[in-house]
Amino acid sequence: MASVRKPPTPGPSTGGPGPESELGPRKLIRPSLSEVRRDGASPRGVRKGAPPDQTNAESFYYLKQMQARTAIVVRLVDGEELRGWIEWYDKDALKLNRENAPNLLLQKHAIKYLYKEEEERQFRRRKVRTERGPGDGGEGGSAPPGAQGR
Repeated sequence: MASVRKPPTPGPSTGGPGPESELGPRKLIRPSLSEVRRDGASPRGVRKGAPPDQTNAESFYYLKQMQARTAIVVRLVDGEELRGWIEWYDKDALKLNRENAPNLLLQKHAIKYLYKEEEERQFRRRKVRTERGPGDGGEGGSAPPGAQGR
């Protein structure tokens, strides 16, 4: 009859229980080579594609302003300011309709920025309020901007 071999048990000479007695024998777990090759086909090193060339935010803004015929102020790179509303636009230009003045075809590269005329009025009102100061009430306070003293 063959003898069954038992794992050695720590005795008083070893100084304490070994790691195998509580946790069992340690085993290194590795994936097999075939699993690694199969998983290698996954998009690990694949880069994301480039973002889209256009988000359509500009188109959305122009269409909204065109439909409402919103009064727009256009500041050009050279400092000139134009007022009107946008009739149409394309990739490189927009057409500004003006009252009592000829319509203009503006190249986008010549535009520094543009904004709604309504925002300009709101900004001026806020500026006048802050110049008067809080709690002034408008009576007996400082004169509005541009007024001259006598």
